[in-house]
Amino acid sequence: MVVGTGVIKLFIPECRSLKEKRSVIRKVVSRVRHNFNVSMAEVSDNDNWKRCTLGFAVVGNERGHIDSTMNAVMNFMDDLRLAEIVDAKKEMLNLSDSGEDAYLREGKFDEP
Repeated sequence: MVVGTGVIKLFIPECRSLKEKRSVIRKVVSRVRHNFNVSMAEVSDNDNWKRCTLGFAVVGNERGHIDSTMNAVMNFMDDLRLAEIVDAKKEMLNLSDSGEDAYLREGKFDEP
């Protein structure tokens, strides 16, 4: 299993209130969720009118597919032109079946 995570920092120059910011963020998040099979949420800068940090995650079984999906999400958000991308980071984590067995032995999950 491959888990891809990303953090995107946005600047929204036209916003004059938190209400306007929430409206823009709602549009971005709903359009990304509609077009891609990813989870996305605002993770930081909640009280800043002009800045927003969004986090997203993708899970799959092929590293190449996860990487291309994450790149497509970032490009899609840039193409929306609702906010400027100030910074973007992505990370991938490979989890193997043997790793799941290790969690069971450590007692992090109950055995059936």
